Amino acid sequence: MTDRRLAPLTALSTLTRRPPRVQTGTPAATPVAAPRSRMVDNAVYSGGRRVATPASAAESRQELAEGEGRLAWIGLYRPEAPELGELAELYDLPELAVEDAIKAHQRPKFERYGNTLFVVLKAARYRDEAEEVEFGELHLFLGADFVITVRHSESPDLSRVRRRLESDPALLAKGSEAVLYATLDAVVDGYRPVVAGLANDIDEIETEVFRGDPAVSRRIYELSQEVLDFQRASVPLTGILAAITAGFDKYGVDEELRSYLRDVADHVVQVNERAEGFRLQLRDILTVNATLVAQRQNEEIRELTEASIAQGEEVKKISAWAAILFAPTLVGTVYGMNFAVMPELNWVFGYPFALLLMLGVSLTLYAVFKRRDWI
Repeated sequence: MTDRRLAPLTALSTLTRRPPRVQTGTPAATPVAAPRSRMVDNAVYSGGRRVATPASAAESRQELAEGEGRLAWIGLYRPEAPELGELAELYDLPELAVEDAIKAHQRPKFERYGNTLFVVLKAARYRDEAEEVEFGELHLFLGADFVITVRHSESPDLSRVRRRLESDPALLAKGSEAVLYATLDAVVDGYRPVVAGLANDIDEIETEVFRGDPAVSRRIYELSQEVLDFQRASVPLTGILAAITAGFDKYGVDEELRSYLRDVADHVVQVNERAEGFRLQLRDILTVNATLVAQRQNEEIRELTEASIAQGEEVKKISAWAAILFAPTLVGTVYGMNFAVMPELNWVFGYPFALLLMLGVSLTLYAVFKRRDWI
C-alpha cells in the first residue's frame, strides 16, 4: 500500500506512463514522448561486486530481491520530478527530502527519516582560468540496501567514487555507509585545490595592494565573498560528521569505516581552519588597503594644497606689480585729459611734479606690498 504522503510523487511518476487517449472518428493524437532519463548509472552489488546493471529503477528493485546482502546504487543527474517520484515510491523515500532534491539550492545537512538517511553536500572546485570557486550540490538517499545520489552540478565526479569502490570490493561490501564515506572523502578532497587556489589569489592581492592597483578593492571584496561561500559549504560538514560519529555504536558502523570517517573529519577541520584564516587575512588586507588609499589621498590633497598655495603666491605678486604699475598710469591719465582749466597746465614745475607723484605713489605701494611679503 502506497504511503499517503507519497501520493503527489506517485502521481507524477505514473503521469508519464499513461497511454495517449484516442478519440473515435478523429486521428489519433501524437504520443507525447517520455522525458529522457537522467540516470547516469544503475548497478546492483553483492559482496562488493557488480552483479547487475539494470536498465531502470524498477529492475534494480527486483534485482535486490534476488539475494540477501545486495546493494543498489543509482546515480542521477538533475532528474525530473516524475523520475525521482518513481524512485520515492519504489524505495519509500521521505517526501520532504525528495522535494529538497528536486528543488536543490539546499544548505549542507544530515537528516534521518526512520531507516533512511538524507544527506546534502556542497562540492567546490577551483577554476584556474576564471580564478573563481564553483560550487555544486549533491543529495544522497541511503538505506540498508540502496544508495541514490542526485547531482545538480558537474562536481563532484561520482564516477570516480564508484570506480574507487568497485576496485575495492571489501570496502564496498560494507554497504551504504561505505558509499557515504567515499562520497564525503571525494567532496573534502575537492576542497584542497580550492584552498590552494584561494591562498594563491590572496598572495596576488597582497602584491596588488602594495603596488597601488586601483582595482584591488573590488577583487578583495569578491574574494571575501568566495571565502564566505566556501565556509558555508565546508563548515556544516563538521556537524554532519559529528552526527554520523554519534550513531556509530547505535547503528553498528564497521570499525574500519569509523576510522576512515574520523580521518575525513580531521581533514574538514583543517580546511575550515584555513578558510577562517583566509577570512581574517582578507579582512586585514582590506584594512591595510583602506589605510594605503587614505594615505595616497592625503598625499594628493597635500600636493594640491601646496600647488594652490604656490599659485596664490604668484597671484599676489602679479596683483602687487599690477597695482604698482596702475598708480602712475592713473596719475598720467588724469594729467593727460587736456582740460582747458587745470591749475598745473601753466605751472613751471607741473611736469616734474607729476613724475615725482607717480614715483612716490609707486614706491609707497612697493613698500606696503614688500612689508606684507607680496613681492
